[in-house]
Amino acid sequence: MTTIVADLVHGYNDLLENKSDPRVKHWVMMSSPLPTVAICLFYVYFSKSLGPKLMENRKPLTLRRVLIMYNLIQTLFSSWIFYEYLMSGWAKGYSFRCQPVDYSYSPMALRMANTCWWYFISKFTEFFDTIFFILRKKNQQVTTLHVIHHGIMPFSVWMGLKFTPGGHSTFFALLNTFVHIIMYFYYMLAAMGPEYQKYIWWKKYLTTFQMVQFVLIMVHQFQLFFIECDYPRSFMIYIGLHGVLFLGLFSDFYKAKYGDKGQKPGKKSVQNVSLNGLCMPVYVQDSVPEQNGVSSYATIYNKEYNSCYSNGTNNGYVANNNTEKKHA
Repeated sequence: MTTIVADLVHGYNDLLENKSDPRVKHWVMMSSPLPTVAICLFYVYFSKSLGPKLMENRKPLTLRRVLIMYNLIQTLFSSWIFYEYLMSGWAKGYSFRCQPVDYSYSPMALRMANTCWWYFISKFTEFFDTIFFILRKKNQQVTTLHVIHHGIMPFSVWMGLKFTPGGHSTFFALLNTFVHIIMYFYYMLAAMGPEYQKYIWWKKYLTTFQMVQFVLIMVHQFQLFFIECDYPRSFMIYIGLHGVLFLGLFSDFYKAKYGDKGQKPGKKSVQNVSLNGLCMPVYVQDSVPEQNGVSSYATIYNKEYNSCYSNGTNNGYVANNNTEKKHA
């Protein structure tokens, strides 16, 4: 037993010291996976236990201005990361067919690795999607799938940054950040109130665009099954399976939301479809006057806008048509 443990420890140390990218070894949170794992585990604990308990006897917070600012920052942050991915490779000669990782210390290679680190950091900023749910007491949207998705993404990206900070699979991050630009801009407009909803008529096309994203990711990754490329096949498969998973989820949502035009009276509304909590919240006004102890925001907001979207690598779900009991 002692020998087995010693071999495991030796293999773990050898993996981190000798088989990872030495350029990122001393970067923040990159010397060991333990800080990332610890933060992810605390996020899960906070989301499913501590957070709801802290808010249990408190009134939900009204976060309209906070959500507007948060979504603006996320839009700008995603725009910068997207630009950096272009300037560090994808607009500078990266091959869409086969792109090995450049492990050199050239300015371009280091810029790509640095961009991957910032993309890693962005997975932590997305935790605020869940935090805002909890502060606004929208706990029904903090589903198990939502929490698992957000909880594992930082570690998944950490592995890519630790061993392959660049190359073929960064196409996934390139597309994902571009989608985030559009998505968080949409959420910012939605958070500004019903008077701005006339400017977000294109939400159906956002869903379609996100589905196209997953198809492109699948095709781009799985093409390496048929050609020789000096890129780790395990990372290619892992990223490609992300595309398969989210394409399935979005297809189900799209069919439920837009495919059933002949819905019969009394049939459950598809407006409550939440993609199993994989979407980011669209702001609904918490301070709307209540009637008979029940929030009336659903009568003020056009139901056409009370739906959700995922960010693909994904976030939560905000607007819904459920009524809430008045809090004392």
